Amino acid sequence: MSAEIISGTAMRAEILDELKQEVAAMQEKHGKTPGLVTILVGENPASVSYVTLKVKTALGLGFHEIQDNQPESISEQALLELIEKYNQDDDIHGILVQLPLPDHIDEKKVLNAISPDKDVDGFHPVNLGRMVIGGDEIRYLPCTPAGIQEMITRSGTETAGAEVVVVGRSNIVGKPIAVMMGQKGPGANSTVTMVHTRTKDLDEHCRRADILIVAAGVPGLVKPEWIKPGATVIDVGVNRVGVSEKTGRAILSGDVDFEAASKVAGKITPVPGGVGPMTITMLMKNTVKSAWFHLENKQNDAA
Repeated sequence: MSAEIISGTAMRAEILDELKQEVAAMQEKHGKTPGLVTILVGENPASVSYVTLKVKTALGLGFHEIQDNQPESISEQALLELIEKYNQDDDIHGILVQLPLPDHIDEKKVLNAISPDKDVDGFHPVNLGRMVIGGDEIRYLPCTPAGIQEMITRSGTETAGAEVVVVGRSNIVGKPIAVMMGQKGPGANSTVTMVHTRTKDLDEHCRRADILIVAAGVPGLVKPEWIKPGATVIDVGVNRVGVSEKTGRAILSGDVDFEAASKVAGKITPVPGGVGPMTITMLMKNTVKSAWFHLENKQNDAA
């Protein structure tokens, strides 16, 4: 048996095509396109690379994109004032501050300063609260968990009544996806167990899973004998385990022994090329959703 590969790269292309059509429809109806501002403080190479990819993706979709680079020396107050300027800008529908920030700036204070209605990363406490309430209250889902849920549903995996085991309890992935999979609605209605590296009999919990989501940050944590035959396995881990002598590039490993697990699972995500490409894609989807929300509300207010 060889598992079906769930390609985040292929799904990314599919979703971006859908978003291009939405942007075109928005332009035709409102004469506007989604507005996204990415704020980069300093010149951290990893942050520069990540922001560059976000900007390229946004421009490729036809967004009104502003790249606002600030020096590492910017004061916390000045950064908060900059965010407030974009909060009040009707042409901006999404605000993203790239992390990490310099030590003299309180990240929590900065992220909480972003208007919840423009928080397209989905991590403002208000949006996390909306996510927990569920249903029509949800505005923006956190991008990586949203990408995971898209991969599960688009792969044709049945979620209603499924046993879902989430390995990992981070605020970025584990906790949100556990809540999301247990909600009412499409792509959810699951019975969810959240476990972690301190869980007793971790392997036994994993073996019960129809859908196994692994986000523990431990290379090769999940062994093939932990996987229920035919299960869908979503590997969120991206761990640097060495450097290639030929290319000089980092060698990446997931939290699952991919080669061995592929012989047991029914469907599985690779690393790289699995969950990773979906995160920025869902950021774009949230920005389009935000633009529709703001433009439709403005139209209704004017009526």
